[in-house]
Amino acid sequence: MSTILGQLANLRKDRLGVLGVAIFLLFVLIAVFAPYIAPYDPMEILEDEEGNIIRMVPPSASHLFGTTRMGRDIFSQVVWGSRVAMLVGLLASVIVVFLGCNIGLISGFFGGKTDNILMRITDISYGLPFLPFAIILVAILGPGLTNIIVTISLIMWRTTARVIRSQVLSIKTRAFVESARVSGASDWQILYQHVAPNVIPIAFVYVPLTMADAILTEASLSFLGYGDPMLMSWGKTIYEAWTAGAVYVAWWWTFFPGVAIMLLVLSSFLTGRALEEIVNPKLRQR
Repeated sequence: MSTILGQLANLRKDRLGVLGVAIFLLFVLIAVFAPYIAPYDPMEILEDEEGNIIRMVPPSASHLFGTTRMGRDIFSQVVWGSRVAMLVGLLASVIVVFLGCNIGLISGFFGGKTDNILMRITDISYGLPFLPFAIILVAILGPGLTNIIVTISLIMWRTTARVIRSQVLSIKTRAFVESARVSGASDWQILYQHVAPNVIPIAFVYVPLTMADAILTEASLSFLGYGDPMLMSWGKTIYEAWTAGAVYVAWWWTFFPGVAIMLLVLSSFLTGRALEEIVNPKLRQR
């Protein structure tokens, strides 16, 4: 308990880390309370008292982020889009770290042919250009949030796997592992009861970092037209502005969802940086 409290105290001393966590928690609250924060449905076509569609209205008191060509409220779209971003980011990052951590553990601990096969698969995944691969896979599977998460998970695990493997190669030669083996513990018991607890803190560092990549990937795929047509995401909002030819005419249409993407990705990187310094105190000393 004292160790955990000490780590939290170190996090409080890191101003950028605190800023990252604060921004992240703000987006979590926005995503959770989106129905109460957004004044309109993100797909609702708004009309004035005379029945005219409120098109391309710049930011004002009644429409904080302006409106689209179809008269939709951009503030409501950004608020509801935070749900998609958080869902994709959290689910994809957890799946990616889970896959990468287990592949790295098994590869590094057992070595031999197992290590060779898993690392060659990792090398192949590194050779695949990520965004083109994601576009092709989503095009095959079909547009949808689930397919985007699956696509991200199938290729992003590679970095976590390599880092965890390198740690396991060092840990498995230590005395406590040999003691567990002598006491009669099986390989799987040693792997998950003795080795895994020593590398899990490092794996946690990759959760916010992977989340940032997942959010950018979802926004990119949605901007290219491969997002879920039934959901409003930040990438889809920018995509609609682009297809309407309003990128230079209605600056607010792309500016506010773009800022939202930037802030959430920035908060993920700042949080990941702070966690990395907690796991490796030498970085803080530098």
